[in-house]
Amino acid sequence: MVQDIAPHSFDNGYHDQSPSGKDTVFVTDGERMLARLEEDGSLSFPKYRDFAVKPAVTRYLFRLDNESWFAALDVDGVECPGFEWVHAGKLRGAIPHERSFAGVTAMQLIRWYRANVYCGCCGEKLCPDGKERMLRCPGCGNMVYPKISPCVIVGITDGDKILLTKYARGRYNHYALVAGFCEIGESFEETVRREVREEVGLEVDNIRYWGSQPWSFSDTLLAGFFCDVKGDPTPHLVDGELREATWFSREEIPVHDDGVSLTRALIAAFQRGDLLP
Repeated sequence: MVQDIAPHSFDNGYHDQSPSGKDTVFVTDGERMLARLEEDGSLSFPKYRDFAVKPAVTRYLFRLDNESWFAALDVDGVECPGFEWVHAGKLRGAIPHERSFAGVTAMQLIRWYRANVYCGCCGEKLCPDGKERMLRCPGCGNMVYPKISPCVIVGITDGDKILLTKYARGRYNHYALVAGFCEIGESFEETVRREVREEVGLEVDNIRYWGSQPWSFSDTLLAGFFCDVKGDPTPHLVDGELREATWFSREEIPVHDDGVSLTRALIAAFQRGDLLP
């Protein structure tokens, strides 16, 4: 999956520091990023020394191996010869794998910084804390931490079959699994039951945890589960989120593990008969 970068190391501890020449600076306008496509097909990102006009505001993000990464929070006037604006969607599945993970994580943190300039309680401008990754209001003391939303991915099984779905909206046209965000006061298992009932009109039991994934593309933390259909296995598309829900045997499954998403990892695990975490 996207976060599996061993033997490389990722250290997300916060440090109050400024970039130097060899540090990576991730620049994005929300849809695009400054990058360079190398001859071997890999993506590379600019070092601080590469900028002809440096970003006015930077913020420390994390370390990848021995390399510090920073965010450019203000992209106006930035000039970096040899790099161009590339659609951020290129990060999914990009090589090298560890830099793909670092890039999507940088995107998540930059979205959070840009969405939290002012205090939601009193309107004062927020200030970065010097000791941890937190924004503090100098007026009322409000503390703001990065947004992470919990979400479930559900592999619904009926013997040797698994239920694959397709979304009714959006650009993603591949088979996926039932998924949804946790609501206030719900456990993961309760979310599984509710989302399955809402999306495909089924009841399930024998819910068991399989694995998790930080999914920075949507600021979520995904928890993957398998469960067994209970009663009539006929799916009914209830809330309009899906346009298809079809049972596939292991031999019929039309998608393969992409090495990126928890969804594909769950489907591949079912294909192998490996339903234990």
